[in-house]
Amino acid sequence: GSNVLRMSSDIQIKPKTAAQKSKTSSPLTCSPEPAIKPQPKPSDKLNPKTIDPFGAYSRPTSAFAATYAKGGIPCRLVHGSVKHKLQWECLPATVPFDPLLVTLAEGLRETKHPYTFVSKEGFKELLLVEGAAEKAIPLLPRLVPVLKATLAHADDGVFERGLDALVQLSAVVGPSLNDHLKHLLTNLSRRLMDKKFREKVTVTLQNLEQYGGKATVAIIKSKIPTYCSI
Repeated sequence: GSNVLRMSSDIQIKPKTAAQKSKTSSPLTCSPEPAIKPQPKPSDKLNPKTIDPFGAYSRPTSAFAATYAKGGIPCRLVHGSVKHKLQWECLPATVPFDPLLVTLAEGLRETKHPYTFVSKEGFKELLLVEGAAEKAIPLLPRLVPVLKATLAHADDGVFERGLDALVQLSAVVGPSLNDHLKHLLTNLSRRLMDKKFREKVTVTLQNLEQYGGKATVAIIKSKIPTYCSI
């Protein structure tokens, strides 16, 4: 009788231990699945944002970039074998300067291709058309603040484009720029202390004097006393 009890007790214990093993083992086999499944979900949401190739273009940094993205600049970049050039949809002489010249000036602060080339070359070519002075002079109150911001930019390439644009504008409008010149000289004076730009800034000042006349010298010296007249 005792043997039967022992056998029955063994039989009873074995199913219990088997059941306990299945109970304890079942969470171990299932737990990795719920632990793994939620992990890809946040990454699925985050990854498209971090690798979105259109992200940079969805937030234009200037009026020029926004206008360019909408096709509002009537010229496009043509890749040449030697150098790039602009192709205008219509003759530059027929394009209204207001607001295009100001918009192109805004684009001088861009640092990405093709904005950099289109803005610089477009600004230059627009000022070369016949009667450019009559069209550009009324825009000086709006152009000068834009050029001031360009000359204050930390990027060296942007600053150099600002210098070139200032000389081009001065060559067209002449003494008309003198009334606005003081607003631009502070940033030129600051860069004049940089050996890297000393010569280029000096040449720019000389060009301003050449195109602006004798009155320009006094204006330059009021902000840059060390300037030597040509």
